[in-house]
Amino acid sequence: MLMALHFELVTPEKLVRSEEVYQVVVPGTDGDFGVLEGHAPFMSTVRDGAIQIFASAGAAPEVIPVQGGFAEVNEKGLTVLAEHAG
Repeated sequence: MLMALHFELVTPEKLVRSEEVYQVVVPGTDGDFGVLEGHAPFMSTVRDGAIQIFASAGAAPEVIPVQGGFAEVNEKGLTVLAEHAG
């Protein structure tokens, strides 16, 4: 069974989200990518679009619009540094 993924969404103004989730789908500049707990380390730029946050397997996603930024997956989880969110 997969553990929860630690997810943080940060803008220059504030920490928008910091929580444990099942999966996050990020609009990368080379295409959307999904991240689950245990994902290999990865970095990507973020294009304007929407992040989809899945609280649990099979759950409907919560959608948060974002504009630009970077995403990093490491052993601590997924951090999205967005120019603007919401």
